[in-house]
Amino acid sequence: MPAVFLGVRHHSPACARLVERTIEELRPSHVLVEGPVEMNARLDELLLGHELPVAVFSHYRDGHRAATSWAPLCDYSPEWVALRAGRAAGAEVRFIDLPAWHPAFAERANRYADAEVRYAEATERLCRHFAVDSSDALWDRLFEVEPDGGLAARLDAYFALVRGDAEADAGDRAREAYMAAWVRTAVAAAGERPVLVVTGGFHQPALRALAGVCGTDGIVDSAAQAGGAAAPVGAVGELPFGAGGDGWALGADGWPQVPAPPEEARAGSFLVPYSFRQLDAFAGYQSGMPSPGYYQRVWEAGPEAAADGLLRTVVQRLRARKFPVSTADLIAARSLAQGLTALRGHPRPARIDVLDGLAGALITDDLDRPVPWTSRGTLSTGSHPAVVEMVAACSGDRTGRLHPATPAPPLVHDVAAQLARLGLDGGHGSSYRFDLTDATDLERSRVLHRLRVLGIPGHGRTAGPEHGIDPVFTERWEPRPSPGREAALVEAGAYGAGLAEAAAAALTERTHDAEAGADALAVVLFDTVLCGVGALSEQLLVELAARVGELKAPGPLGDVLATALGLWRHDRVYGVARGPLLGAVIDGATGRLLWLLEGARGASGVDFPRLRAVVAVRDAVLHAPGSLATSRRTVAGIAQRTSRDPDAPIDLRGAAFGLHRALGAAPGTSADPAEAVRTVAAAGPDALGDWLAGLFALARDEVTGAVGGGDGGATESLVDVLDSLICALPDGDFLSGLPALRQAFAFFPPRERERIAGRLLERRWVRGSARGLLRTTADPLLIARAGALEENVSRVLSRYGLGAAS
Repeated sequence: MPAVFLGVRHHSPACARLVERTIEELRPSHVLVEGPVEMNARLDELLLGHELPVAVFSHYRDGHRAATSWAPLCDYSPEWVALRAGRAAGAEVRFIDLPAWHPAFAERANRYADAEVRYAEATERLCRHFAVDSSDALWDRLFEVEPDGGLAARLDAYFALVRGDAEADAGDRAREAYMAAWVRTAVAAAGERPVLVVTGGFHQPALRALAGVCGTDGIVDSAAQAGGAAAPVGAVGELPFGAGGDGWALGADGWPQVPAPPEEARAGSFLVPYSFRQLDAFAGYQSGMPSPGYYQRVWEAGPEAAADGLLRTVVQRLRARKFPVSTADLIAARSLAQGLTALRGHPRPARIDVLDGLAGALITDDLDRPVPWTSRGTLSTGSHPAVVEMVAACSGDRTGRLHPATPAPPLVHDVAAQLARLGLDGGHGSSYRFDLTDATDLERSRVLHRLRVLGIPGHGRTAGPEHGIDPVFTERWEPRPSPGREAALVEAGAYGAGLAEAAAAALTERTHDAEAGADALAVVLFDTVLCGVGALSEQLLVELAARVGELKAPGPLGDVLATALGLWRHDRVYGVARGPLLGAVIDGATGRLLWLLEGARGASGVDFPRLRAVVAVRDAVLHAPGSLATSRRTVAGIAQRTSRDPDAPIDLRGAAFGLHRALGAAPGTSADPAEAVRTVAAAGPDALGDWLAGLFALARDEVTGAVGGGDGGATESLVDVLDSLICALPDGDFLSGLPALRQAFAFFPPRERERIAGRLLERRWVRGSARGLLRTTADPLLIARAGALEENVSRVLSRYGLGAAS
């Protein structure tokens, strides 16, 4: 008997009904389904009785490549119906596609990703012919709302047309060659009963040609090409694992061999719960039909009931959000939907008929963008509330649930055991507070941090050390919403069997990211320390030390230096203080920063990340001199040259001036800060504010104490100099420079600002509260501008003799 090929669209109710009806009529000997071949030995597990949707999650990892993939299944997925109905009919059911880790699936996170992008030209022609906006509307028009009679022929014609214009890539050719080998093997063993092959429609024309099975005589000697798009059997291009020649070699069970991953690789597949939101194209899903909640109703009750249910659900959701929807609006929406169905020639209401009817009845505002069901893509921010609720109602909120007997990866069991042992299994609603100096609490903290870096929802840290120089030794964790926790745990099992191993692998993957700069690696470093992954910390530090010389921006490099220096100096908890590798990172980052800072050029303004980098250099010279190849005297010399360089950014010149003094310049080598301020002030109040920001970032004590020349002789307080200069500014200059000056003084904490305010009161021989001087009824900048405005008004009134009498 011949093979019968059914080309389907993934997650299509119409295709699912066709598959079910075909199996009932044909009673085939074999049902071959596009799906991961490695799951054939576990079909009983797949059919345990899960609440759908679920997905087969596959992972692969070796020294060069890491990949994950999902094959989702819902009630109306044709593949799922083929498995279920085929088993019920007594057929031998098999998956026939390559494993998800195979190079044929490179860069493809979804096995069932539609090939529509590849045959867009054909679908665009059809959309124009049928006057519809999108491929989804086209599919509904041709298949979902039409009677089931003749559906198979229409599908064959549709997929032959779109495949005829498309050229399969090497990955598709490898997959089709492998699936064709399964078809030929099944036909040879089928006897008098037919073989049913259920695959994505894109592959059907090529498989029919490659398998060489048609008519009543079974196998045909020659295989015609399908639209020039299919390759000869075994032609897998540069991809490995093909048998070539006559096809794929047969295994001991008589079926084509299941490719095995390389020995050094870790690969596997497990079932995970899935959700309608994950299946929805409006949430970014790549395959099959959008609006899974709507099509679930179509599958269960038909298009008419689904349309009526969608109308009611949208109205209920809008009313729950206090969006005004009257009974008249509901009647108008239903009437519009019915009218659009008739106008468009649909025998039954399509999804777009209902959505357009709702939009016409409920949206009276002008929309600044097309409604989302006219195209594919995620729902954009700022969409009309009625549109948001329509999309949500179509999407549905169903989440699948696995049968309790479903096997799970070892990581799931390891996490459960560790949480129970450490008393962290009190439920996802529990809060935790840890003393990181206590060994048990530290271990608890590490477990939660490992779950965090693996992306497992359940708890979030609300307090604790944020970086290497944060002297905080307690942590607080609060419960967080945890949808998808079970699936996330299973998926994290791709990183390793144990929690520590999995966290280490995840962090290592982040270090190998081609886009990761030293700033990202610094974040990974601290995460590594928090997770307690000791061996990886050394590997990461080696990589950090090697890569700090690649960074071109001082800000990110300063973050690396601050993190490494903080851990080197202050770590009392994690066991990495004074480590030689940390010292290597500190030395490399400091040398690179000095080179970058001395050559910096730029416009006016304050670059705060760059100032933080100068602070990190100062701290490294002061607190870790033994780790540096550059002497303190050399650093002071670089700072002095930079502070005097007229081409250097003004804020950096101020920071370099502060760095030179902070390093204890030799007597007679440092300029008088008061004179330096006067010199900079000549360039204008904006330049003065930027210069002071740099100075205050490095040396705030220069303001609050008496300062003088390099010989140590005290003259006048820098605050006195600044007060005199600012008071002498014309009103216009004062107003223009006030934002920059306020920005500079923001470096002072409240107590130091109060001391400065007290000094200003003393200079004016005024008794009062310095703290009160800092508290204004409005923004000081607004008050200054208001005063200037009043002064201008008074001058204008006086000019015309309208001023108030003396």
